[in-house]
Amino acid sequence: MTYLLIVSFIWAFSFGLIKDQLTGLDPNFVAFARMALSLILFIPFLRPRKISWAAGGRLIVTGMVQYGVMYIAYIYSFRYLPAHMVALFTIFTPIYITLINDLFEKKIHPHFHLVALMAVSGVGVMVYPDQDLGVFFAGFMLVQISNLAFAFGQVYYKRIMAKYPGVKDRQIFGFLYLGALLLTLPATLISMEGTVPDLLPVHIYTLLYLGILASGAGFFLWNYGVRRTDVGALAVINNLKIPLAVTVSIIFFNEQGDIPRLLLGGGILLLALFLNQKIVKKK
Repeated sequence: MTYLLIVSFIWAFSFGLIKDQLTGLDPNFVAFARMALSLILFIPFLRPRKISWAAGGRLIVTGMVQYGVMYIAYIYSFRYLPAHMVALFTIFTPIYITLINDLFEKKIHPHFHLVALMAVSGVGVMVYPDQDLGVFFAGFMLVQISNLAFAFGQVYYKRIMAKYPGVKDRQIFGFLYLGALLLTLPATLISMEGTVPDLLPVHIYTLLYLGILASGAGFFLWNYGVRRTDVGALAVINNLKIPLAVTVSIIFFNEQGDIPRLLLGGGILLLALFLNQKIVKKK
């Protein structure tokens, strides 16, 4: 769980950086650039022979969904939403995680749903009551596609790797970034029609941060933590990045926010995490 918390802090800056520094760039290109940098980072560690060809194929598909589909939908959403609203609209990810896990296991886990609902309500109190959310419907739907893709990838990766307890995550993680690249590259070629984007130094520095640290190291540490965390804690921590991201957007990117609601929502999330750990220890 420690790894998930560390990555949550790293990701808290990503929302504001994308909105503030990369809005003018093609979303498909941004997703492709991040995944290309991540793949380059992990190619030296890749050991394909550690797993079967079938498992390698499943990991590539997982990467297509968890990072490829997720990133394209996620980055497009910034065309419709301010950074803190993108963060807030990831609110339903815990529900998706628990439902997808139940579908795979063909069994309902009530306490996971309880803490997931607490995680959703914790973020829900941060949504301003006078906010006209109808204006942001297109952005909202894009974020939900992103949430579903990311939730599926987390649960499916955990299940795939459960069959290979002796394999280190770094030895196969390049497969996921390869899968994402196989989706984002053709999407970029189509949307940009073969043109080369004009990158300013700020674009390059931001992409390097996002591609190497937030995506490359961040996703690796996140999925590494996913394998070692129960589904209830995973669901809650998926929403912990939201108050962190909103806080960063307010402090560093001069966006508006409701501080009392932010503190109340963060407190509910911590309570949900505490409750989950208590229930898990009793089992």
